[in-house]
Amino acid sequence: MLLSVILFTGCTVVRIDTTNIDTIVEVVLSKDNHLYNRVGKGYKYYVPRGVTYIDTTELNDKLYSNGNYYYLYIDAVSYYHKVDISYEEDDSLYYSKEIDIQGKQGYLEIQEQENGMYVIEFVYNYAKIEAMVSEEDINEVVLNASYILSTVQFNNDVIKLMLNETYFTNKEETYDIFEDKEDRTSSSNLVEYEDETVEEEKGDS
Repeated sequence: MLLSVILFTGCTVVRIDTTNIDTIVEVVLSKDNHLYNRVGKGYKYYVPRGVTYIDTTELNDKLYSNGNYYYLYIDAVSYYHKVDISYEEDDSLYYSKEIDIQGKQGYLEIQEQENGMYVIEFVYNYAKIEAMVSEEDINEVVLNASYILSTVQFNNDVIKLMLNETYFTNKEETYDIFEDKEDRTSSSNLVEYEDETVEEEKGDS
């Protein structure tokens, strides 16, 4: 892992210490960055260099970088209703921190699994990224996730139209990344996603 990377935002050049998770999150999320190169239905965001878009299921995007899969969940319903998020930090975890930057709420939680892997759950700006990675890849994934989440932009008119057309029928109660901890997508679900990915790769070989 490089000791630092350079963040270009307009005319500003910022050097980021990538050995510190707090610094990565604070520096990247604090920048008013309106870049985008990926457009979905009612949202758009920036996919950083080295990260590849794989596919989309409804408002869930699958991305890949350096051996790791990223699962991006866009919560247009909570965005539309301006749902607040509250998060209780847990000192027993590898990393657990509430985030409130640029008037946008969220949290970053990293849990070590029995298999020695780490589940990253990063919520910010009405979107969530999950990934299961090795310890040595944590900072890189947090950096990429910070870029992605900080650049998510919503198209209010499109989302309103989707709601009016009952696009989210029967989803407004279930499709909410800001539910109580026990109701949110769990690490066990992410393990299932990873297993499915392995099976896909075997089938393609």
